Amino acid sequence: MTNAKTLGQAFDALLQPDKFRDYGPNGLQVEGDREVKLLVSGVTASRALIEAAIEADADAIFVHHGLFWKGQDGRVTGWMRERLRLLLTHGIHLFAYHLPLDAHPELGNNAQLARVLGLQADGRFGEQDLGFVGTGVKTWASPQALADHVAAVLGRSVICAGDSNRPVRRVGWCTGGAQGYFEAAIAQGVDVFITGEISEPQAHLARETGVAFLACGHHASERYGAPAVAALVAQDLDIQHRFIDIDNPA
Repeated sequence: MTNAKTLGQAFDALLQPDKFRDYGPNGLQVEGDREVKLLVSGVTASRALIEAAIEADADAIFVHHGLFWKGQDGRVTGWMRERLRLLLTHGIHLFAYHLPLDAHPELGNNAQLARVLGLQADGRFGEQDLGFVGTGVKTWASPQALADHVAAVLGRSVICAGDSNRPVRRVGWCTGGAQGYFEAAIAQGVDVFITGEISEPQAHLARETGVAFLACGHHASERYGAPAVAALVAQDLDIQHRFIDIDNPA
């Protein structure tokens, strides 16, 4: 029988959350009361994902963005009350892994984004080695050509800031809201840096350094790690798995 403890031990063994300084708790965030036969994975523990998991008769949910973060208002009111009410009423376990899911060398968000985009990592950089650096399995004539490729693969528009004609030899990437890693990526000698979001300073840095900055969407860049991890754990524990992607324009 697979219960919350068994599932949590499997996730912990794979993702090793104790190695990371994170912004919230990794692991079991909400304990339900169900035997786990169906595990649903998704990006964020939103109400829409929880409702979809209930509709699917799921017993547990595995996400990248959980419910609890350092510094947030701890009161259980409004939207938080409703998400917790749904989980507890239906006895569904909620597991969330943030930085450990980004960092896993084969199944994490960065590794899986590289897989779908056709990138090969040969190094790491940045705080806690979360950033990846490497080359493409094919070559792109310019950052704009790479941006067009990323847009086609991820199915959304991509912002390309900086020199759109620079030859692409080295690429750095870090999924989600990793715009603060741009300077560390520049120091690695990359021609292009890919992440989910762009803030005002990065456009200036891209223009001034000649290193292109591609922003391809926080959600869009982090759709691949959770289902990869959940599918492997579900296979190992002989339970069912289903990925539910809740569309997000961010």
